[in-house]
Amino acid sequence: MILLTDDLRERLLANGLERGADHVPVVKFFNPLGEGVWLATELDADGDTLFGLADLGYPELGSFSLDELTSIVLPFGMGIERDILFTGDFPISVWAEAARKAGSIRAAERNLYRAAQPRRDGA
Repeated sequence: MILLTDDLRERLLANGLERGADHVPVVKFFNPLGEGVWLATELDADGDTLFGLADLGYPELGSFSLDELTSIVLPFGMGIERDILFTGDFPISVWAEAARKAGSIRAAERNLYRAAQPRRDGA
């Protein structure tokens, strides 16, 4: 799987020009066989250094390498994948706080979208 399409790369690079802004994540990468989720908001001009929220057992904001993500070889010849249905929807600060409270990005994702859904009981 191609981890970054041209469109995603352009959006990440554009965000990278606005350091310090509370960007909505552009892309979500994940390990399909276990722990490991990354939400990227920015890409440096070097084309490799991403910034966002990474969760390898504990969610934290920081930089990570696209080259390293693409070089990971998992069992059965699998690799890190891109969530093609991911929309971001919330600024990275909201993701980071929700992930810290929930203990992981995956749990935060369930909580954030559950809370954002309209209630069906009429309240």
